[in-house]
Amino acid sequence: MEKAHKAGFINLIGHPNVGKSTLTNALVGERLNIITPKAQTTRHRIFGILNGETPTHDYQLVFSDTPGVLDPAYALQESMLSAVKSAFEDADIFLYVVELGEGPLKHEGFFKGLQETEQPVLVLLNKVDLHDQERLERETALWTTWMPRAEIIPISALTKFNLDYVLNRILQLIPESPPYFEKGQLTDRSERFVTSEIIREQVLMNYSKEIPYSVEVGIDTFVEEEKIIKIRAVLYVARDSQKGILIGHKGAALKRVGIGARKRMQDFFQKHVHLELYVKVQADWRNDRSKLKRFGYE
Repeated sequence: MEKAHKAGFINLIGHPNVGKSTLTNALVGERLNIITPKAQTTRHRIFGILNGETPTHDYQLVFSDTPGVLDPAYALQESMLSAVKSAFEDADIFLYVVELGEGPLKHEGFFKGLQETEQPVLVLLNKVDLHDQERLERETALWTTWMPRAEIIPISALTKFNLDYVLNRILQLIPESPPYFEKGQLTDRSERFVTSEIIREQVLMNYSKEIPYSVEVGIDTFVEEEKIIKIRAVLYVARDSQKGILIGHKGAALKRVGIGARKRMQDFFQKHVHLELYVKVQADWRNDRSKLKRFGYE
């Protein structure tokens, strides 16, 4: 007899830098999303797709990582917030990721939405490996009062503590449904998108202050051959002064970005990569709706 099939959208919500991308990657088993210690690393809503089977059913879990919830200061952040709003429209399960010591979502509408939703909510108290048991018990009691209809689960996305339990709970709660994506598909995003995110991750890791938040990456060419992928990418900055910082003395800073990005791409694509990086100025692109649309935000 053919086994039943379960499928659904598991949408992650939380403040910036609470570990949503680390958790998504750990659950899916691939590094789809960029991870850095800096807040606002995730700019888009990104699906990571996990296919598998249990003795009773096959399944497809579509994990949706979203940008951190914040008060938008410019048009780019408004677009990031709209990605969070869309996650409330199609969720079968919410994973509300929080750090010990933080309060409810600063966006009252989103927090009320999580309190009142008919869909299951798992409040995941992340980074518990950094705290003692007494602190964990206090925080669990607090979140039980704030989210009385939710299940409160301590986890560590970094060390993968309790993630097996989270996955089992998701498999219990997810509805019966045919798959939403092809079974071999790992993400809803294109190879070009993954490439641009890998480059942006290196920018976040190699620069400080406003530079990482002023950079957008465009992929001019992506040519895949049998043994090599040839990529030409452009890093757009908002001001002329940022261009010089990004390139660095005799191109040294940009070279570091290229070396790190190429290594990650070769690990991900399992092929040799030839990468060329260029820098261009797109004045105040973060507040320009037409440019944001071209970069895939609107």
